Amino acid sequence: MKALWCEQAWLEPGTIAAGVRAEVDDGGIVRSVMPGTQAEPLDLRLPGVVFPAAANAHSHAFHRALRGRTHSGTGTFWTWREAMYQAAGTLTPELYEELATAVYTEMVTAGWTSVAEFHYVHHRPGGGPYAPHGMELALARAAVAAGIRLTLLDTCYLSSGFGAPVQPEQARFSDGGAGAWLTRWKSLRDAVGAHFSAAQVTVGAAVHSVRAVDEPGLACIAQNLPAEVPLHIHLSEQPAENQDCLAATGLTPTGLLARHNLLSERLTVVHATHLSGKDIELLGQAGVTVAMCPTTEADLADGIGPARALRDAGAVVALGTDQHAVVDPWLEMRALEHGERLGSGERGRFSPAALVQAASAGGSRAQGRAAAGLQPGLVCDLVALDPATARTAGSDPGQLPLTATAQDVTAVVVGREVLARNGRHTRLGDPGTLLAAAIARLDEAAHLRRAES
Repeated sequence: MKALWCEQAWLEPGTIAAGVRAEVDDGGIVRSVMPGTQAEPLDLRLPGVVFPAAANAHSHAFHRALRGRTHSGTGTFWTWREAMYQAAGTLTPELYEELATAVYTEMVTAGWTSVAEFHYVHHRPGGGPYAPHGMELALARAAVAAGIRLTLLDTCYLSSGFGAPVQPEQARFSDGGAGAWLTRWKSLRDAVGAHFSAAQVTVGAAVHSVRAVDEPGLACIAQNLPAEVPLHIHLSEQPAENQDCLAATGLTPTGLLARHNLLSERLTVVHATHLSGKDIELLGQAGVTVAMCPTTEADLADGIGPARALRDAGAVVALGTDQHAVVDPWLEMRALEHGERLGSGERGRFSPAALVQAASAGGSRAQGRAAAGLQPGLVCDLVALDPATARTAGSDPGQLPLTATAQDVTAVVVGREVLARNGRHTRLGDPGTLLAAAIARLDEAAHLRRAES
């Protein structure tokens, strides 16, 4: 057993206790929690206020290369997507491993200790294969290097729209059919299981969207994907998706998933921004997880999703960073609540406790992982905040989720190891340095690619 002592700590159901000492076993699981105690000489000491670490419910790691590069002129999600395709076209396993390592390092230093990576850049440009699972294993190695827990959501992507083949820039995303994707998915799960601890890397699954997988494909996946595997899908992110789905099938995207028995507690729907009342009812009744990505949805002008209505209907809300315009769980929490306030004219739509629940336990559920926190049986993934910075000074400790940012994180613990202190990764150093180097190499590769073409 290893023990740690927290000056103050968040304990369920949202109280702040002083002098919290916890014992953690060799597997990184909390075995006992004792508030109101003094530290012992060999304890790991965490000053400030300690919270359950955040669990990132939705990530596209390569999108981080677009931060600060898509803001000239006007546009929509659809114009932004063209820049995203250009970035995707540059990736190789080596370049992606370097970039993802930097992105995951940034996540850890901000307080995210696990991530659901929604991954669809499987093959070479043009669709030819890499060595078996080259891109996927590169992401797994990146997660191990950064120490973040990875749920690799290998994604089925088969068309550019209802009844339309993939476009040339999408060719490397596609396996040609749902059956072929399932065959590769099963091989990937075996390969990851043979080389990585499940505490570090697991394989989940995703359907990119109802635009990208036709009804026979949805039926094939519903029938053949093992029931215990987490399944994710982008859902109703744009009004155009809803309109096209209605025109092609007579149903909303949610209704189409219901037709194929894909609505269940193992499903995570991402964004869910433009829903009908019936959609909200169906998603709530099924007990799905909804991965909201408020800073991305704002950055891309997607709209404000009905998070509170979904929670009230029975869905579980989680938070993700998606395209990484921001990699900061505290800002995602705040953006979730601020979106609700702007849409409703009311404050307190999500309490601080509900925000912590979404950022931590909600994201863990989306990943199919045990939740983090200071409670026996939970994973000892923790983040400590300084309550006396220019941003947090004077805050009620229980209300820090609405005042703190990643700049106020003093320590991040994964299992029993301190992986970050004051914005630096204890193994890899400054994430900014890593990101700058990785993005510069991507830029160089993109320049060479353009010159060759």
